[in-house]
Amino acid sequence: MPRLEALSEAQRKMLLNWPCPDNDDTPWTTMGKPLSESKVAMVTTSGIHLRKDAPFRSLKGGDTSYRIIPRDSDPADIIQSHTSIGFDRTTSYRDINISFPVDRLEELVQSGYIGELSNNYYSYMGAINDVTGLMEDSGPEVATKLLSEEVDVVLLVPT
Repeated sequence: MPRLEALSEAQRKMLLNWPCPDNDDTPWTTMGKPLSESKVAMVTTSGIHLRKDAPFRSLKGGDTSYRIIPRDSDPADIIQSHTSIGFDRTTSYRDINISFPVDRLEELVQSGYIGELSNNYYSYMGAINDVTGLMEDSGPEVATKLLSEEVDVVLLVPT
């Protein structure tokens, strides 16, 4: 992310006035069991998806849709259609784990630190200005899918 002083006045104003939803009524939830006995999923805002999937679109307010990435997907089949002046995708092309740490999660399971991994991971595009669609539609839809997979913990990976 660039420093505010490196941005134009319009970009600075936009970021300083970025709408952030209040979540004051969201309760804190403690872990129900140790991580070593938990099923873990990953949700990323890196805008990655399988090559066969439709790319994320640059829409006014942002694309609040999501893509499912099966856990057994070949990393070579995962691409990133989200672009931004705020990050360089070069390192992610060299190693998907930079923005989507699939190998690191597998290692944590093998070491016994995590109990197991979900069958699917989920990807959103970052830079969503209007989160209404995310909060009202795609977010609850992904939450329902995670619950149906009996996921205990979700690792949120921003980009």
